[in-house]
Amino acid sequence: MAMNTLTPLEAKKLIDQGAVVVDIREPDEFAREHIKGARNAPLTSIGQSPAHKPGDIVIYHCKSGMRTAANADKLPAQTCEAHIMTGGIEGWKAAGLGVETDKSKPIEIMRQVQIAAGSLVVTGVALGAVVHPGFYALSAFVGAGLVFAGATGYCGMANLLALMPWNRRAAI
Repeated sequence: MAMNTLTPLEAKKLIDQGAVVVDIREPDEFAREHIKGARNAPLTSIGQSPAHKPGDIVIYHCKSGMRTAANADKLPAQTCEAHIMTGGIEGWKAAGLGVETDKSKPIEIMRQVQIAAGSLVVTGVALGAVVHPGFYALSAFVGAGLVFAGATGYCGMANLLALMPWNRRAAI
C-alpha cells in the first residue's frame, strides 16, 4: 500500500489533532533524541508489537526520511491511515520544531563505529608514514572490516562497542 508523504509542518498539524508518531530508528538513536510523544518501533523489529491501534492516523519517520521511504512496504499500514514524514527528525528540526533530547545517552552505535573506524584508519596511515610502513596494515584491516560489514550486515566493531560500559543499559 502506497503511503502519503507529509512535510514536517503538515505532520505537526496532524500530531496536534491526535496522530500517532512512530519513530522507526533503533532504540539507541531514539533514546538520545526524539519527537515529543513519539513511539519507538525499530525497523528491525517492526510488527512484533503494535505501535498504534487500528484506525489511528500514523506518521512514520526516521533520521533523514530515507530509511522510512526505502522500507515503506514493511511498515504496518493496513488498519490505519499511514503517512511518511519527509526529511525525518532532521527535517523536523530544520522546520524549527522541537525535539526531546537526552545528552546523557550515548551517541548511536553506528556513529561510534564511524568515529572508531575513522580514527583507526587515520592512526594507521599516520603511524605508517612516520614510524613503520607495517602500520598501514591497521588501515587495511579496518577497511576490510567495513567492507565485510557492508556485505554481510554483521559489524563486529558495533557488537564490540555495544559491550562498552557507556552503552550498557541499566539493569531493570
